[in-house]
Amino acid sequence: MIITTGGKARSALIQRAKELGELLGIKYVERRDRSIENLMAEESKGVIVVQKERILYYDPEIEGPVFFHPNSAIFRIKRLKRGEEDPFIRNAGLEKGMTLLDCTLGWASDSIVAQYVVGNQGRVVGIEGSPTIALLTKLGLEVYQDKDPEIEAAMRNVEVHEGDHFEFLKGLEDNSFDVVYFDPMFEEKILNSDGIKPLKHYALYRSITDSLIEEAKRVAERRVVLKDHWKSDRFTQFGFDVEIRKTSKFHFGVTVPGTFQEH
Repeated sequence: MIITTGGKARSALIQRAKELGELLGIKYVERRDRSIENLMAEESKGVIVVQKERILYYDPEIEGPVFFHPNSAIFRIKRLKRGEEDPFIRNAGLEKGMTLLDCTLGWASDSIVAQYVVGNQGRVVGIEGSPTIALLTKLGLEVYQDKDPEIEAAMRNVEVHEGDHFEFLKGLEDNSFDVVYFDPMFEEKILNSDGIKPLKHYALYRSITDSLIEEAKRVAERRVVLKDHWKSDRFTQFGFDVEIRKTSKFHFGVTVPGTFQEH
């Protein structure tokens, strides 16, 4: 891929695009009023377009741009500010200062909410297997703007890592995160939802296995959380206690590592 700016970008934005290109090892190309279609044809590559408030990715094989969006994270944080509960936060048992490893990061919606809750004293790390989704999420979290500085801070503080979550877990020490989280529904929705259909081109669906859950239990000091469709047999298969949510198509399951005692 190559990197450029919008058609009438100011010098500061051009400089930012050049710096991002250097950081990522991606060639910067001056826009010079050329259309994205012409750039893709001339370079035979996808094009990252750096704008002030978001970063777009144009792929020659996909119609229209792909770009990061926090989805439900913003209104969920606003609900928390009003004193309402968030089902994910409740099941993960997250509080200020805690740590979360999100093994299926995607657009990082749950991780953003988690980072808001754990605050600057806590830590949220996300693993994304798709290089393209990982890159767009990382860049999007850096530039997305919101009127609420606490929401922006949460986005900036989420750590994004590209890689296989099983291999990542194997490289961690015992009890190195308070909570380990899986949302295989993100990958499945990429494959089936019209709203984010362009992402199916990059989706890497990885099965949940006994070995994966055992690694997660070793790494998690307090609990492992699984979000899945209400009909899923994975809750029973891997021994998760499920919170039944009658009005939702997905439920949360929790398993507590044997070495941890709830108080």
